[in-house]
Amino acid sequence: MSILTFSKSANAVNIWFDDIQMHVFLEDGRELSIPIDWFPSLRNATREQRDNWRLIGDGEGLHWEELDEDILIEGLL
Repeated sequence: MSILTFSKSANAVNIWFDDIQMHVFLEDGRELSIPIDWFPSLRNATREQRDNWRLIGDGEGLHWEELDEDILIEGLL
């Protein structure tokens, strides 16, 4: 008997913020909503600072240069 496994991509393709959460869109169609309070540097940042992010590692993580903040997507799952 063989077991089939399907892997989903956990790479991010986009993010956006509302007043209390960061929303991360993944390559496979999933969306994560994470409280900004989990990340004090994001919580205390201005909207402009939060929006100044880039993908790292082909979407494996997020980086905010000005805030010196890196978040790995795997750590959010």
